[in-house]
Amino acid sequence: MDQLAQFASSFISYAVILFVFMVGLLVFGAAALYIYDRNQKASTIMRNYPVIGRFRFLFEHLGEFFRQYFFSMDREEMPFNRAQRSWVYRAAKNIDSTVPFGSTRDLRPEGTVMFVNSPFPPLTEESLPPKPITLGEGYCQNPYTSASIVNISGMSFGAISKPAVLALSYGAKKVGCWMNTGEGGLSQYHEEGGADIVFQMGTGKFGVRDPNGGLSEDKLRNIAAKECVKMFEIKLSQGAKPGKGGMLPGEKVTAEIAEIRGLQVGESAISPNRHAELNNNGDLLDMIVKVREITQKPVGFKAVISDPTWLDELFTLIKHRGLDSAPDFITVDSCDGGTGAAPMSLMDDMGLPVKQSLPMLIDKLHEYGLRDRIKVNASGKMINPTEVAWALCIGTDFVSTARGAMFALGCIQALQCNKNTCPTGITTHDKDLQKGLVVSNKQQRVASYLKNLEKELRVMANSCGVKRPRELTRLHARVVVERGKSVTLEELYPSGASKQSAPVL
Repeated sequence: MDQLAQFASSFISYAVILFVFMVGLLVFGAAALYIYDRNQKASTIMRNYPVIGRFRFLFEHLGEFFRQYFFSMDREEMPFNRAQRSWVYRAAKNIDSTVPFGSTRDLRPEGTVMFVNSPFPPLTEESLPPKPITLGEGYCQNPYTSASIVNISGMSFGAISKPAVLALSYGAKKVGCWMNTGEGGLSQYHEEGGADIVFQMGTGKFGVRDPNGGLSEDKLRNIAAKECVKMFEIKLSQGAKPGKGGMLPGEKVTAEIAEIRGLQVGESAISPNRHAELNNNGDLLDMIVKVREITQKPVGFKAVISDPTWLDELFTLIKHRGLDSAPDFITVDSCDGGTGAAPMSLMDDMGLPVKQSLPMLIDKLHEYGLRDRIKVNASGKMINPTEVAWALCIGTDFVSTARGAMFALGCIQALQCNKNTCPTGITTHDKDLQKGLVVSNKQQRVASYLKNLEKELRVMANSCGVKRPRELTRLHARVVVERGKSVTLEELYPSGASKQSAPVL
């Protein structure tokens, strides 16, 4: 019995020692992971939430195996589903974008777009990059030429953080696309990366605002004197909140942001729901001409387009006044566009989706003979090659994406944009959370995403039988209508297709 008791005592002692050793090893391992995660630069989540953040990737991986039991399909999540986000993440990380087994896309619902493959596509080596397009040529002293198809849409400094702006600016420079400032004004961080800049003038006139909230011609002239600023965009409305101006909560208005915007620290930046001096189409054209005369650079406007009658009246007035009065470009935004904060009633129920408004705009431009004069930029959920290729088939010249660039920065769709608690450091001014967003790493991801997006556009265009993406027409895509039947975009929008001029290559 004494020997048995002695053996049991020894066993317990060794077990305790082993347990303590294992706990110590676990603590040491966790501490090592904590130090590594805090200092690595590739993952924002792991940098901001060391050790714990690793569980996100574990659960994401396990979800592939358990989703048939517990989770929804890849394409059911909103506003962007897992399949859409995963493509952006892979493109941004420049890793394999192939998928196994078969498509998870349901091709039966009405509105589904499918592209028409050619039996004899051009060889890969015959594929050609897009040719440059010039905006404002003959109508201002400094027209702007760009070869990019996909560009970065408006995201204000204030709505997004300093490192986010820097990463976007450097990334845009790497691929040669433009970056829109959003309505928050031009910051030094927009300029630092060296990208081409489109200055957006919102209803609050931030950055070019006089003491009374009107337009300061001197400030506008100073902005235009900067070499990096290539164009000016007058924002009438944006997709997620047509009829309401920008909303930046006071907790995000730091001293730096207040100086740029002409506000007080902590003062909420609530833009008017329209430009006070614009009461009709005549006033809009007057402002376009005025801004172009002051800046001597191309000027356009951004709007959610829902009413063809408005386009009829606007384009009739342009024809009456002459082409000098026309905008150099129009950015059409979708009702399902993104924003940091908006009333749900506007976000859910106001405006038309780009799949209705873009064909309307293109067709009206052809109808009034203005298609060559006015270039078109499409915006609103344009994050994957499918949406961009559709827009090119309809006839757009350019596409802009904000949320695609955000996903490339590391956005995980946490839906905290309207707060100061974004876990990825993109839409927060919390310095601790911003540390997770390492500019040197994220700028390359932004560049890789944009580069791979245009690369896959060329692959799709080649599969359709053309050498360049802008050669896509309404004959190259079909849309599912009633009872699962599909028709070409040309059949769906015959007025536009019959009036299409030779594509800009």
